[in-house]
Amino acid sequence: MLSPSRSDFPSAENAILTDPNQPLRADADRVVISVNPKAGARSIAESVDGLVGLLHARGVVAEIDTSLDAASEAATRWHDQGRLRALVGVGGDGTAAELVNRTPPGMPFAMLPSGNENLLARYLGWSKSPEAACRMLLDGHIRQLDAGRANGRLFLLMAGCGFDAHVVRCVHGRRTGHIRSRDYFKPILHSIRTYDYPAMEVVHEASPELATVSETARWLFVFNLPCYGGGLRIAPHADGSDGLLDACLFRGGGMWHGLRYACGIRLGLHHRMGDVVTRRVRRLTITADAEVPFQLDGDPGGVLPLEIETVPERLTLVVPRNP
Repeated sequence: MLSPSRSDFPSAENAILTDPNQPLRADADRVVISVNPKAGARSIAESVDGLVGLLHARGVVAEIDTSLDAASEAATRWHDQGRLRALVGVGGDGTAAELVNRTPPGMPFAMLPSGNENLLARYLGWSKSPEAACRMLLDGHIRQLDAGRANGRLFLLMAGCGFDAHVVRCVHGRRTGHIRSRDYFKPILHSIRTYDYPAMEVVHEASPELATVSETARWLFVFNLPCYGGGLRIAPHADGSDGLLDACLFRGGGMWHGLRYACGIRLGLHHRMGDVVTRRVRRLTITADAEVPFQLDGDPGGVLPLEIETVPERLTLVVPRNP
């Protein structure tokens, strides 16, 4: 099953804005705020204090935790009592993934973004403004979206195997503080010269009724949502509400193929290449004879083998009210 053309499906961003949403519970009067003090280049205390004050003025009690585990436990306690309005993470995409992995299905979740890329926040319309965040938490809606699961760990946006995961591993291996976009420049240049694109075997199935298919790739992405750093649209049709994942397989290996793919992705032309294919799948198993790293939502995940599956409607997200 090849990727459909752009006109065959509405964009996922428009689906977020036009699909009906569930209202927040009127009697939920608690918000738990998980602050990651390492996320973002500037202090976030002022924004958090502003949000807490605005919520208190509207009769919503907000408590702050700087420990991910403490915040998750507090949110779970209030959620079990039916009083949790939302667990709010303060940080970037990594913070969002950590909190989702620590909390049960059905917990309403949102972010006050302060990280580097904030891909999920851009996609869902989460604002850095305390005033906008307060309005959303008071008058917003609940939106259900799928998640992916890779070797037992949930991811919200995407997984990558091969070149980009190698770059992510290099950047995080040299990390001494906050990661900024320019920190990727040297590792990318070095990896272009040295990465050898080992072959991966990708076994996937689109549904239980269809037979599994085995293919070879040298570079692989699996998207739950059409989000990637730098605004690159590698899988623009990825839809977080269709119960499937969009896998993009690059079959060629070596530096020149890598450069060609990178240029094609930047120009949005990679889907026209004969050695690039997109599959909509429910489950994948990825193996390799060599050591191949993978990344989840922009953070190092480990090395292959990797089993990925979709988890329909796993995410319960608080989003702004439709305009």
